[in-house]
Amino acid sequence: MPQKLDYLKETASQTAGPYVHIGLAPGAAGFDIYERELGWDIAGPNAGGERIRVEGVVIDGTGSPVKDVLLEAWQANAEGVYAHPEHPGEVEEGFRGWGRVITDFETGEWGFDTVKPGPVMGRNGKMMAPHINLWIVARGVNVGLNTRIYFSDEAEANAADPVMGLVEW
Repeated sequence: MPQKLDYLKETASQTAGPYVHIGLAPGAAGFDIYERELGWDIAGPNAGGERIRVEGVVIDGTGSPVKDVLLEAWQANAEGVYAHPEHPGEVEEGFRGWGRVITDFETGEWGFDTVKPGPVMGRNGKMMAPHINLWIVARGVNVGLNTRIYFSDEAEANAADPVMGLVEW
């Protein structure tokens, strides 16, 4: 006779808490524990392409700035190549294409320096418009929010982008 399995009940969900930034971006929170911070310059000094500054404010449903947010960004280089072991030698030395920043505790503003990414080949073989992927985590958010930053000067590429095509305007 088969043995009956006892399953545990699901535990209650829990938010990241008010101090998530200390663990994920300690330098920004005033803790000098890393030799090099992870997020302020995603591209590094050797990256080719147009240098840009990306900055903003995360707002809540009432339009108020959220002041304890962690943002993680991923992007390709100016040639449309991600820094990944599958692409050895295809990105500039020091180009990480990834970083973390937190919002300013007083204003809610955030920002990082990088290069404008190039178009990227999607998994389905279709070109994706230049974009930066963002993952946003904050107190009260149980699951990180994913979004993309597209560039207004890439109208043709944006119109053909398979992900942008899913958005109802």
